[in-house]
Amino acid sequence: MCNFWVDWVLDNDPAPGKLRFAALQSTMGRALLERSGRRPDDISSIVLVTPDRALLKSDAVLEIGKTLSLTTPISALVKGVVPRAVADAAYDAVANNRYNIAGKRSYRDAGAPGYADRFLTGEP
Repeated sequence: MCNFWVDWVLDNDPAPGKLRFAALQSTMGRALLERSGRRPDDISSIVLVTPDRALLKSDAVLEIGKTLSLTTPISALVKGVVPRAVADAAYDAVANNRYNIAGKRSYRDAGAPGYADRFLTGEP
């Protein structure tokens, strides 16, 4: 499912390049986790790293949706009404069943034309 959503975001980013990706297991991903106050081996969740903060689980998904101009009303409703623990439990349920929901698939090649700059690799 993670790979499905990376491909989907790549195809739907209205300002191509606004959202970029790093595998959490990569050198860059581990450095970004540490910079955000996370353990470098904590790959348990989606992490959205901004210049100011790191968002996890449902907060990260809602902020990505907001960045893509998709979930602004939903985000406002969820953040205002649904407790984070409930939203994160929903995130965990989807994450734990991702292969049953979306199947296994490979991700878009980071070297594909037009996408190389969307994947953070190498040293930070």
